[in-house]
Amino acid sequence: MSVFTYGNVVLKKRGICIGCGVFGAINFDNQPVFSYMYWGLRAQNHRGHQSHGFMTYNEGTFYSYKNLDLVPKLKPSAIQDWFKKLPGPIGIANVRYTTSGKCDDASIVQGTQPMTAEADGMKIAVSFNGNIVNTQQLLQEALQQFPDFKYTCDSDLVCSKLLIELKSGKDFASAVKTTMLSLDGAFSVIGITGNGELFAFKDPHGIKPLCAGHSPDAKTFVFSSETVSLDINGFQRDFELEPGELVTIIKDGFKRQRLIEKPRKAFCAFEFAYFARPDSRFDGKYVYEIREAFGRNIVKEFPEIAKDADIVLSVPETGDDPAMGVHEASGLRWERASRRHRYVTERAFILLNSERYSTIDRKVNILDNKVAGKSVIITEDSIVRGDTTKIVIEKLRRAGAKKVYMFVTFPRIIGPCFYGIDMSTYGQLIGSKHSDEEIAKIIGADAVCYQSIDGLVKATGCTKDELCLGCITGKYPTPLAQKVANEMKQKVLHGYVEKGRIYEEDNGT
Repeated sequence: MSVFTYGNVVLKKRGICIGCGVFGAINFDNQPVFSYMYWGLRAQNHRGHQSHGFMTYNEGTFYSYKNLDLVPKLKPSAIQDWFKKLPGPIGIANVRYTTSGKCDDASIVQGTQPMTAEADGMKIAVSFNGNIVNTQQLLQEALQQFPDFKYTCDSDLVCSKLLIELKSGKDFASAVKTTMLSLDGAFSVIGITGNGELFAFKDPHGIKPLCAGHSPDAKTFVFSSETVSLDINGFQRDFELEPGELVTIIKDGFKRQRLIEKPRKAFCAFEFAYFARPDSRFDGKYVYEIREAFGRNIVKEFPEIAKDADIVLSVPETGDDPAMGVHEASGLRWERASRRHRYVTERAFILLNSERYSTIDRKVNILDNKVAGKSVIITEDSIVRGDTTKIVIEKLRRAGAKKVYMFVTFPRIIGPCFYGIDMSTYGQLIGSKHSDEEIAKIIGADAVCYQSIDGLVKATGCTKDELCLGCITGKYPTPLAQKVANEMKQKVLHGYVEKGRIYEEDNGT
C-alpha cells in the first residue's frame, strides 16, 4: 500500500475508486460480521465484476482484504482463516467496476475499495458508489489545504473533504452536510469512523440506491445498495435512505438526519431497466415487476409489430422479465430459445473494444430450429453501443429468423452518464447520432422499438421529476454535469472527437 504525506496528514492511496455495490454491518453483541458482509457482497456481485474488497474494525484497528474479479467461493477449510483476517463486529465491503481512471490490472488493484484516510488523529474508512463530476474544484481546495496532495480517485476527494471539514472543528453531521453540498455528482457512501461508528449518506438527489435493515434479533444492523443483500442474510428491510440523508447506527437502531432540505430526488432510471437485480425492491416494488410492465408497454406502443410476430425471445437475463410482459400483452409464446452461458459473466458495455465481440458471441446461445422461418420479437434492456444487439441479431439471422424486431425497454440513450454508469461519451452512444430507423439498419433489425419515456416513468411508480433521465433527455440533475454535457455536445456537433470520458477530459483528470 503506497502512502503519501502532506503536513501532518497521511492519506493511503487506493487508485480511482468508483464502487458499484456497497454493504456495511454492525453487531452490538460484539460478534464478527464477516459472514454477513461476504454473503451481502456475493448477492451484489452483478454490480461490479472487476474487484472486491472487505474492511472490518476491531478495537480501534482496521483490517482489510482486496482482490480482483468476482467475490470468491470460500472453502470450508479456510473459513476460520477468513475470520482471523477480518475480525470485528463492524465492517464495510465493496464490489466495483471502473467508470473513471485507467482499466489496467494495476490501476484496478489500486482502486479496489474500501479505502481509508487519516488526518490529525482522525480516521475514516469508506465504501463508495457513484461518480463525482467537479473533481478539479475539489482538487484545488485540497491543494490549498495540503500543497502535496495528489488526486488519485474520487474517494480520495470525498474523504479529504470530510477530513478537512472535521479538522476545521465541525461536528460529524455538519462535516457531511458541507461535503454533500460541495460535490457535484452521485454518491451513496457507507463508512466507519475511527471511533467505530457505522454511518451512511446519500447525495442530495439520491441518484444511487442505498437501503437499511436489521436482523430478526435486532442485534445486527446493515446498509446495502440493494435489498437482495438483506434477503440472503435473512434480514428485514427498514427503509431506503432519502436524498441528502445521513444515517448512523446506534444500539437502539438508526439515527436519521435529513441534512438537505427539500432536495430534488433524481433516482437513476437505469437501475430499473438494467443495473439492479430483478428480485431487489425499490420503494416496496420488485424490479422484475417493473420490467414486466416495460414489456407490456412496448406492445401497447407498437401493436402492429406485435401482431406481425410469431414468437418472443429475450436477450438474457435482463431481457427475460420484459419478455414475460410482451407475452402477457400480446399472447405470443415466449420461446426460451436464447440462452446465456452462465459462467461467461463479463458485461458487454464495460469491456474493452478488443474483448467485446468475442465475449458477446460466446455469451448468448441461439437454438436454431426454434427460430427458423419465424418473425421474432427479441426483448433487450437497452442499446448503448449496439454491439450486443448487432451480434445477437446476426446469430438470429444465421439461425433462419425471417424477421427480427427489437423491443428495447430503456428509451434511446442520447447522452453520456456522469453518475457511475460507464457510458461516458457521445461518440460511443449509437443513439446520440442515429435515429431509431438508422439504428435498426446498423444492427440489422427490421425495426427497433424503444419504450417511451412516459411509459418507463409510469411503470416505475415515480414521477418524471423523481428520476434521473439525463442520458435519455439531456437534462441532468446536477449543474456541472449539465454544463459539461452542453458544451461537449456542441463541440461534437462541430466535428470534435472526444478523447475519453467527458467528465475526466473537461476536468483535467
